[in-house]
Amino acid sequence: MVHCAPHSVPPIPTPNAVSSNQRNLVAACAAISVFGLAFGMTYPLLSLILESRGVPSTMIGINASMSTLGIVVFSPFIPAISKRVGARRVALIAAALTALSMPALKFFSSLEAWFVLRFLQGASMAVLWALSEAWIVRFAADHSRGRVVAIYSSVLSASFGIGPLVVGVIGIGGWLPFLIGTAALVVGMIPLSLVRDEDTTEPEESAPSGLLDFAPRAPLLLSCVAVFAIFDAATLSLLPVYGIHNGLELGQSAHLLSAMVLGNVVMQYPIGWLADRFPKRIVLASCAVVTALLLGVFPMMVATFWMWPAIVLIGACGYGVYTVSLADLGDRFSGIQLVNGAASFAAMWGMGAFLGSVSGGWAMAGSAVWGLPGYLGICYLLLGVGLYLRQHHRSASRLGSAQTDGSIR
Repeated sequence: MVHCAPHSVPPIPTPNAVSSNQRNLVAACAAISVFGLAFGMTYPLLSLILESRGVPSTMIGINASMSTLGIVVFSPFIPAISKRVGARRVALIAAALTALSMPALKFFSSLEAWFVLRFLQGASMAVLWALSEAWIVRFAADHSRGRVVAIYSSVLSASFGIGPLVVGVIGIGGWLPFLIGTAALVVGMIPLSLVRDEDTTEPEESAPSGLLDFAPRAPLLLSCVAVFAIFDAATLSLLPVYGIHNGLELGQSAHLLSAMVLGNVVMQYPIGWLADRFPKRIVLASCAVVTALLLGVFPMMVATFWMWPAIVLIGACGYGVYTVSLADLGDRFSGIQLVNGAASFAAMWGMGAFLGSVSGGWAMAGSAVWGLPGYLGICYLLLGVGLYLRQHHRSASRLGSAQTDGSIR
């Protein structure tokens, strides 16, 4: 007879530990919401300033991509630096450097200087993004991680969306928008300083080497992030243009993007609730397939009433892929590997976002009606099929193991 080792029972968290985790969650969410506001201001502010100077749109796009390049280049170093210096300390340093970059952008206003400053700002953003997400999934309880991550995603999206509204109110002239961005980043350091992360890494753990180290451990999760990033970048940059090319007025085209973001903000909690009650891979695959189907029929709904509920659901399910992926990351990894996973998510998002902006434009150039939604729909469909096949394979393997174990017994 084969004797099975007894299952290890996880320790029951004490009330103090639960309270500490809740405080950490609130602090991390508060910090990232303020940072999201500042970053949401930066992108339109700098683009509008460059446009007012007569800089060509191609050069404006290349300049904006330096932030993404900074995220991709610096993300692999985050786990090792966090292990050596401490995650909270590294995050505070990154927040301080980002805050200093705002007045520096105003003081050193040449296009050449902005290439350097936006690259450095992207590197700092990578630290804040990766560590905040690592804290969110680490401090969330297992039974509610999907909902907690959903709240985080909604808060971040809402705060990021407020940034352009602030720019629209205060304008782009003078020091005021730069000082407001600086003040927001400084305020964000207050809740950030309250996060307690003493147990983030184990002493015997060696620092992993970033994306190349993490990719073999979770290829499907990184595929989810890549597809989401392609979708995110392509829609944010091209969805209003798609509307205009398909007969919508300027206001309606802009509202398409607002409706998609609304779906993200409002519907993430129900998706997180589903992820807490059903296998996350099934929820991931369902979000991907629903997004693909809606994108496939969206061109037939343009300029009709059904365009609006469709784009809201596309935003909900399309962004839901990232929400559930992040929750699954927290289920599967801990310690320095969790930090490495969050940093790898940031790097993969950066690469996917760069690809999305370029390939989405090519797709729309090929067909003004079907190109963009068709291309994004195919990406999500392939992802959904891959997730379903992987889940089916895992279920079959578990069933086979259970039958073998039963025959041995």
